[in-house]
Amino acid sequence: MKKALIIGSTVCDIMIYVDKMPKTSEDEHAKSQNINLGGCAYNVVSILHNLDIPYDFISPVGQGIYGDFVKNKLKEKNIHTSIYTELTNGCCYCIVENGGERSFISYHGAEYRFNKSWLENLDLNSYSYIYVCGLEVEDKDGEELVGSLKSFKGQIIFCPGPRVKLIKKSLMDKIFEVSPILHLNEKELKELGANDDIDVSLNKLYKKIKNIIVVTCGKDGAFYFDGKIKTFLEPIKSVVVDTIGAGDSHAGGLISSLCAGNDMKKSVAFANKVASKIVSISGTDLPKSEFKELKKDLL
Repeated sequence: MKKALIIGSTVCDIMIYVDKMPKTSEDEHAKSQNINLGGCAYNVVSILHNLDIPYDFISPVGQGIYGDFVKNKLKEKNIHTSIYTELTNGCCYCIVENGGERSFISYHGAEYRFNKSWLENLDLNSYSYIYVCGLEVEDKDGEELVGSLKSFKGQIIFCPGPRVKLIKKSLMDKIFEVSPILHLNEKELKELGANDDIDVSLNKLYKKIKNIIVVTCGKDGAFYFDGKIKTFLEPIKSVVVDTIGAGDSHAGGLISSLCAGNDMKKSVAFANKVASKIVSISGTDLPKSEFKELKKDLL
């Protein structure tokens, strides 16, 4: 079994369910709300953790009510990070409309910071895969994070995320230089490729990274592009409760399957199955019974 390093945020998600997003000056009542652990890296590592995939987790935890919440919840779930800082944690307000579509309002704190010293006691080349998200690259320590990846000899999996247009071009160029596997959705693909034609964007990005591009297509499943062929994997039908963490969990399923030694086709198909289960619940915490079933499909 191969090992992965997951770098990024664990966030306190305040989830608010409404019929529709209010317009400016409107008043909309929430149907319900709850508080969960979230964050792109946490959503990824939660999948690996519950599927018993070997991993290490670099996720800074800060102070304040949100930092305390994250620290206690990670302990409760037996997910370990050794990074604790004196900075204050932020939080993410997740607004979910009827139909499951979500909008985020994030206040970034300690959870989105990075320091290269956090990697000093790790042998980066003991990992087959390293996961990095665009939200951390965009933030204050993006230069330091990207610079720390240069010496890694394994495979980087980069998820640009919904704010990909805000990442500095100089940083994106440095990421492209390490030939990552890209994992993104159709909208992000068009934005990163600077073209509304999917094929044009795919070919443009492949020339830069010369590696696999995995694209999630919501209810239509997902495909991957190897520079010549787009291979489509069918979606798994499910009733959508909310889409929070769907893309992250898809990435977690992909990494888990690759670590288990599966090829890209089987890994994307497995990731589709993981994501279908995540969207069928509120939040991202699948019950143990679901992971037990997923493990049967992993090997």
